[in-house]
Amino acid sequence: MLKIIDKYILKRYLATFVVMLLLFIPIGIVIDVAEKINKILESKVPFKAVAIYYLDFTIYFANLLFPIFLFLSVIWFTSKLANNTEIIAILSSGISFTRFLRPYILGATMVSVFALIMGFFLVPKASKGFNDFRYTYLKNNAEIRENSNVFRQISDDEFIYVSNFNSVSKTAFNFTLEKFKGEKLDYKILSSRLKWNEKDSTYTMFGYQKRKVGIYGDIIEKVEKKDTVFNFDLEDLTPVIYIAETLTLPELNKFIKKEKARGNANINTYLVVLYRKYSLPVTAFILTIIAVSVSSMKRRGGMGVNLAIGIVLAFTYIFFDKIFGTMAEKSSIPPFIAVWFPNFVFGILAVYLLKNAKR
Repeated sequence: MLKIIDKYILKRYLATFVVMLLLFIPIGIVIDVAEKINKILESKVPFKAVAIYYLDFTIYFANLLFPIFLFLSVIWFTSKLANNTEIIAILSSGISFTRFLRPYILGATMVSVFALIMGFFLVPKASKGFNDFRYTYLKNNAEIRENSNVFRQISDDEFIYVSNFNSVSKTAFNFTLEKFKGEKLDYKILSSRLKWNEKDSTYTMFGYQKRKVGIYGDIIEKVEKKDTVFNFDLEDLTPVIYIAETLTLPELNKFIKKEKARGNANINTYLVVLYRKYSLPVTAFILTIIAVSVSSMKRRGGMGVNLAIGIVLAFTYIFFDKIFGTMAEKSSIPPFIAVWFPNFVFGILAVYLLKNAKR
C-alpha cells in the first residue's frame, strides 16, 4: 500500500516538475528571441551559432530557476491531491504526515543530485557558450567596454589591464602591463591588441611598445608585432563574473585559491558563485517542504489560493537571494553568510509550516 502511494506521489512529483520546465523554458526562449532578434539579424549570426546558443540558454535558464519551477510544480500537484481529498484519505488510513512527506523528500533528493552534478560540470560549459554568444554577436562596442574593463594584480609587483577581452577569438584590446620595483615603476608594456596562440601557449602583441624607466632617461622600444610569453593565465583577462560562471568545480576551486594568494579584491564575487553551487540543491529540499506544507490543506479558494501563496513566497526567495548575493559582492558581508542566509530564513519558515501542517 505504502509503496504504491510512494510511487504515485514520486511519479507526480517528477512528472509535474518536468512538465513545468517544458512549459516555461519555451516561454523564456520566445521572450529572449523577441528581445534579441534584431541584433541577431543585423549581425548575420549563423544559424548553427544561434541553435547552440539556445541550447546553452536552456541549460543556463533551467539551472537558474529550477528551485522556483520545482516549488510551483509541487504546489500545483499537491493542491490537486488536496482538492480531490486524496491527502485526507491517505492520512485517514493511519499514515503520518511525516511518512506522507517521504516520497517528496526522495524526489527532492533526485532532483538535487542531478542539479548538483549539472552545476559542477555541465552548467559552466553552457554558461560559457551563453556568454560567448552575447559578447561576440549581441554586445556593441560601448557595452563591451563598459562591462569588460579588467584590472588584475598578477604578482606582488606586476599589474595588467585590458579594456575588452573576446573569449571566442582569444583576443584582448588595449593591453597594459606595469612592472614595479618597490614603489617605483620599472617598465610599462602597451599593446593595442593581444592575441593568445593556443598551439604554443604564447601571446602575439600588435602595436607593441615598451617603456623602460631609467635614471637618466627612459628607453622606448616599438615594434608592430611581437610574440612573447607571460606569467598570467588566459582567464586573467576575462571579466570577473564571466569567468566565475564558466569554470567547473575543480577549476573554480583552483582559481579561487590562486586569486586568494594574489590578494584579489574581487574574491567575494568568485566565492558567491562557488557557494551557490552548493546552496542551490539544498534550496530544493526547503522549498519542497514549504510547498507541501502550504498546499496539503484543502482551502475554500481552491488551487488558486495555494498558487498565489506559492508565487509570493517564490518571489520573496528570489528577492532575498539577489539582494544578499549583491551585498556579498559589493560590501563586507561574508559571502558564505550572504549566500546561505535565504536558505536559513526559509528553512525556519519550512519547519514552522511543517509543524502547522502536521496539526
